[in-house]
Amino acid sequence: MIDIKVPTVGESINEVTLIAWIKKDGEYVERDEVIAELESEKATFEVNAEQAGVLIHKANVEDTLAIGDVLAQIDETAERPAGAPEKPAEEAKPQKQETETKAEPAAAATSVEKPGDMKATPVAAAIIADKKIDPKSVTPSGYSGKILKNDVLDALSNPGRKPGIELFSREDRREKMSNLRKTVSRRLVEAKNSTAMLTTFNEVDMSAIMEIRSKYKDKFKETHNVGLGFMSFFTKACTYALLEWPAVNAYIDGTDILYHDYVDISIAVSAPKGLVVPVIRNTESLGMADIERKVLELAKKARENKLTLEEMQGGTFTITNGGVFGSLLSTPIINIPQSAILGMHKIEERPIAVNGQVVIKPMMYVALSYDHRIIDGRESVGFLVRVKELLENPQQLLFGKDPVQSLLEL
Repeated sequence: MIDIKVPTVGESINEVTLIAWIKKDGEYVERDEVIAELESEKATFEVNAEQAGVLIHKANVEDTLAIGDVLAQIDETAERPAGAPEKPAEEAKPQKQETETKAEPAAAATSVEKPGDMKATPVAAAIIADKKIDPKSVTPSGYSGKILKNDVLDALSNPGRKPGIELFSREDRREKMSNLRKTVSRRLVEAKNSTAMLTTFNEVDMSAIMEIRSKYKDKFKETHNVGLGFMSFFTKACTYALLEWPAVNAYIDGTDILYHDYVDISIAVSAPKGLVVPVIRNTESLGMADIERKVLELAKKARENKLTLEEMQGGTFTITNGGVFGSLLSTPIINIPQSAILGMHKIEERPIAVNGQVVIKPMMYVALSYDHRIIDGRESVGFLVRVKELLENPQQLLFGKDPVQSLLEL
């Protein structure tokens, strides 16, 4: 009998939650097959069978388990079921290890093909198979038409009714808070309670950037095989401004201030299980296309729960875009231990005064929340004004200053 223990999934993580059994109790499993899905406070992981044999569950779904606890056992002496050919070694799923772990990140990101070219997460696929549900009766809500666990549960709870059409009801529903949601909650409260947080606002005329995107988006896509979005402009602008205002790019570490000679930008992304903040490293060394590729890659991984712990750790400054949800103005909360966060918002045509004339311009409010213990008013306002200047004059993003001044060495 082989014990399958909860693996070590990262520093400072002491417990995980069992969120799904992929293989049933008493089912014969092959070596390296995914048998369960675990969730830590930072990511979701798959657990693989270490040997072929009969699986014996030792924990229940939603149990909280400590690292090293026995999750399951495998009876490797059990006979293989009749008619089940032994899985060739070359077809076995390679086992990805991190130190002593047998886990792989992002279980919910693995796609399972089903009839009609539909895709589902492993948990959703397991429920579909167990309950013998017609996949066509499930309306997917995941990225790229992927069926999620809640889609299947909704189809089971409301057979014959289209999702989204609510019946009159006064029922309450209680769900256990996920580890990720608990971590986000704890960090947000910690940020509010442990920093002297203030927010300063400004607005940006997006005309120049929108003109550039309109003029060059097709050529950019053809040349770099990636779209030209707003995030690369904001990342570039923040990078130059952070190098000019190093306190905004610094941490408080005990009684010291830790300055960074590099810029790692964290991008806040809304994922299925909560807010995650993956990091684009050394943005001072990246071009526009490099940034766009990285934003696309990290956002896709976030939506599919494929982000690794390493991709979410670190970061010296954060950008969050509430504008994608229609937010006109907000005060973002600092992503500790960082000292500042920039909030982007909805672009909206508004009348503004230009040279004594009222004109209509595409405007965006921007907000900088900062820790006043390390960043003074002069620095916070100066940083945000610099970001505004760079965005309204995007030609400066090439050198970090006005090209004519650069030419004249002024």
